[in-house]
Order: sequence, then C-alpha cells, then structure tokens
Amino acid sequence: MKAARIHQFGSPEVIVIDEVPCPRPAAEQVLVRVASAGVGPWDALIREGKSVVKSPLPLTLGSDVSGVIEAVGPGVAQFRLGDEVYGVTNPEFIGAQAEFALASSKMLALKPKHLSFREAASVPVVAVTAWQMLFEYGKVRSGQTVLILGGGGNVGGYAVQLASQAGLRVFATCSGDDAQYVRSLGATTVIDYERERFEEVAAAVDVVLDMVGGDTRERSLRVIRPSGILVSAVSGRMPKPDDLSKVSVVFFLAEVTADRLCLLSKLFEQGKLISRVGTVLPLEQVRAAHHMLDGAPHKRGKIVVSVGVYWQRA
Repeated sequence: MKAARIHQFGSPEVIVIDEVPCPRPAAEQVLVRVASAGVGPWDALIREGKSVVKSPLPLTLGSDVSGVIEAVGPGVAQFRLGDEVYGVTNPEFIGAQAEFALASSKMLALKPKHLSFREAASVPVVAVTAWQMLFEYGKVRSGQTVLILGGGGNVGGYAVQLASQAGLRVFATCSGDDAQYVRSLGATTVIDYERERFEEVAAAVDVVLDMVGGDTRERSLRVIRPSGILVSAVSGRMPKPDDLSKVSVVFFLAEVTADRLCLLSKLFEQGKLISRVGTVLPLEQVRAAHHMLDGAPHKRGKIVVSVGVYWQRA
C-alpha cells in the first residue's frame, strides 16, 4: 500500500510516498481503508521532530482519518466490516495518511451520515479540541461570556458554534476577511484583530479560549474576571496571572475518544454544526499540503488529502 512517510525529521521535502505492507489489526484495533485524512499543524510538528508526542522513525504521518472498516482485531465489538467511520488513529497521532491505517477502536465513531468522507476527516482533532476547551476545561454555563482568540481558524470556528449554541455571549477575534463567516457561526461580537484590540471591546469575560498564543495570549489575562479561566491549545510559555485575580491558566492536548466523537456526531446530524474543508489534494501531493501548513497559499479551512478509489466520491 502507499503511505506518506518520513525517514528523517525536517521540511516537507523529507516526506516520501513509500510502498509498505498492509498492517493487520491487533487487539482493540481496526484496519481502516482510508478515504480521506486531515492535515493539521501537529503533523508539521511531528514531521519536524518538535512534537511533545514522540515516535520512532520511519513513521507514517497523519492522525485525522475517515474511511471504511476493512478488518477488526480481537476484542472489537462495536464495528463491523464495511462501517463508515471517522476519528483519529492513535495517541501518537500518526499513521492516517496512507491507503490503509490502523486505528484504536476507542478513538473512532461511525461517520455522521450527512458528512462526506472529506468533511468527516476535517473534524476530529479540531472539533474535539473546541469541545474540551469549552465544556471540560472552561466548564462554561449558559449566560457566561467567552472570548475566542482565533475565531476564524479551524478550532475557533467550532468553538464559536458550540459556545453560541450553549447560550454564551461570544466575542471572537479574526481577520477582516473572516468576519462575516465568524458572525454567521454565532459570534455575538466579531473583533477584527488587524484594526482593533480586543481589550477595548471585551471586558470581564468568564473564559478565554486561546488558539493564537504569544503576546495575544498574555494580553487576554487583562480581560478575564476574577476566578475566570484561560484555556490554551497553543504550546509555548504560558502567562502567569496575578495571584490576587485567582485566574486559572490551562494548557492541554486534545484527547479524541469515541464518546466525544459521538457527541459531536449528534450535533452534525441535527444540523447544529457545520464543517469547513479547505484545500483538498490527493495523497501523492501531501508534500504540497505540508507546504501549506508552513505558509503556502491555500483555501480557508482544514486541509485534507483524499486517498485511492475515494478520490472522486469522498
């Protein structure tokens, strides 16, 4: 089978399409015939050897996956051959960008019927990240106020939708080009970060969700009410709040599970969530996808590679 692999860490040029044996599922694993695989910033970190999750070389890139169950390992009762599924491959976030991928059965769910394979592959990590930020770490309640830094991005877009539906007052920062889109997702107030500072618009917020990092994350502490919380999905030096403010600061890595995916699936099926697929490329052009992660032009939304016979109908 074909797989997008690296034998050394480095730029997108280290990615090669190898012919490798098709793997066999072990206990609690399934083999997925891949239809589409998402491409995200964490893939670039793994490619560069900068990820907090370490795996030995050579390795196959990719975590987000959608496709069809080809085989099941011992102990797997929730899936059958031919089931259409989506999710991530494993806690190491590798192995999806190939014609076949091994995946933990505990990190997959049945694909929402209303989503195409491409749309489904764009969802898992970013949507689960938004869910966990809001409800598991931010512990938001209806009537509260949230500031979403990076509302036009892939995680931010889901955070805006989920926060709006949860009855929150939503402030969201984004570029001017994304303002109308973010507003359509349910943001109460959209802040164009190129023209105004969020500190001048949002004040006394209960929760800040950070998808930007750096100075923007530092500045956000000024607008959080006492006993509020900053939840960040961006690695790097975390700000230290004034002890008197009792503001909490949390950094976390997303944990994609079947249960969380099932919660999201219900929202997709009910029409309460929409996905945003950006540039779509065949597996053979995965280098180009990684150049896009590094700044090359691409469509807004999640980058996806389509694989094999599913290229036309994914």
